[in-house]
Amino acid sequence: MDRFFSSEFSLGILGGGQLGKMLLAETQKWDITTHVLDPSPEAPCKTGCSFFTQGSLMDYDTVYEFGKDLDLLTIEIEGVNLEALADLEKKGVKTYPRAETLNFIQDKGVQKSFYAKGNIPTAPFELYDNASSLIADYESGKFSLPQVWKICRGGYDGKGVQILRTVEDLQKLPQAPCVLEQLVPFTHELAVIVARSPSGQEMTYPVVEMEFHPQANQVEYVICPARIDDALAKKAQEVALRVSRAIKHEGLLAVELFATASGEILVNEVAPRPHNSGHYSIEASYTNQFEQHLRAILDLPLGDTRSKAAGIMVNLVGAQDHNGPVFYKNIQKILAIPGVTPHIYGKKETRPFRKMGHVTIIHQDMTQARSIAEQVKNSINVISKS
Repeated sequence: MDRFFSSEFSLGILGGGQLGKMLLAETQKWDITTHVLDPSPEAPCKTGCSFFTQGSLMDYDTVYEFGKDLDLLTIEIEGVNLEALADLEKKGVKTYPRAETLNFIQDKGVQKSFYAKGNIPTAPFELYDNASSLIADYESGKFSLPQVWKICRGGYDGKGVQILRTVEDLQKLPQAPCVLEQLVPFTHELAVIVARSPSGQEMTYPVVEMEFHPQANQVEYVICPARIDDALAKKAQEVALRVSRAIKHEGLLAVELFATASGEILVNEVAPRPHNSGHYSIEASYTNQFEQHLRAILDLPLGDTRSKAAGIMVNLVGAQDHNGPVFYKNIQKILAIPGVTPHIYGKKETRPFRKMGHVTIIHQDMTQARSIAEQVKNSINVISKS
C-alpha cells in the first residue's frame, strides 16, 4: 500500500482541465508521480503534473501510447477513447472508472434504459434516433410540450440539454440520437457523491442542493447540506448507492437527482469522477472529494465525508458579451470576506458562461453562508480585459 507515496508509482489522468488541476493538488500533497494527457497546450493541469502530453483524448493510438507504461489511469472528463482504455485494461493497466462503466455513462440513452430495466427511479422518457422522428411523434399527438430534450452523446455543462416549449424549439434540434424526457415538477435538484473502492468500501457525502442559472442551465450555487428533511436526504443517499452498486463503479460517482413534492427521488444523470457538486468539500469537509477519489482508486481507506461547517459553492463563469483574455473584477473585494476562498482554474480566455473558477463560502450558520454567497455572486465579475 505504501508504494504509492514518494515512489516510482505512476498515475495517469485523461483530461487536463480544472478537475484534474484540483486532483493534482492532492497528488502533490502525497508526492505521487503524475502524467496528464490533454489536447490543449494551455491546459490548467500543465504546470501541476510531473509529465504533460498534448494529444487527443479520442484518438486510440494517442491514449494507448500514453497509458501503456503507467500503473493506473483515471479520468477528469468522460470523452475518452474507450477502445484504447479497454485494451489497456487487458494489458494490465488499472483504469478507474473502467471502460465498461464509461461506455454506460457516455450515452444518456443507455443510462436511461439501464435505470428503467433496473427499477431505478427516473423520469419517464422516450428514445429517438433523430429529431425528425421526434417531430413526427409530436405532430401525430404522441406527446405535448413542454418536454426535456437531451442529446445522447457529447453534452456537458448545460450544452445538449434543453426544455422544449414551442414548435420552433423542435425545429432547431440537431439530427442526432436523443432522449425526450417528461418535465418533472421537482421541488429540489439534489446531488450525492458516492465513493467506492475496488475492495468494496463505500461511503456517501451529505446530500447537496443545486440552484441553476435559468439561461445557461449551469449550476450557480451548490449548498451543503441540502435544505431538506433527514428522511428525504437518507432516501437520496440510498438511491445514489443503488446506482453506484448497479453500475459497479470505482472511484467517485456524482449522482444528480430530482426531489418531487410527493417525496419521490428520481435519478437525473451521473458522472464517474470528481464533480462540480463536490467542490464545496475542499474547504468544508474533513476529506475533500479529490483526496477521496485518490483514496478510492488506490484502494486506500476511505476518508471521513462529514462536513466541518455549512458550505456553499458559487460558480464563476464568463460574463455575457465578454470574449478574450480574462480579468476577475472585484476579486480583492471578496477576499476580504471571512470564510471566502476563491479557486481560479487558470483558463486564459473567457467567453460567456465558460467555467473559469469557483468560490467556496463556509460558515457555522447556513443562513449566513447563503447570504454571503449572494454577496460574492453580486460582487465578482469574470470579464475580458479592456
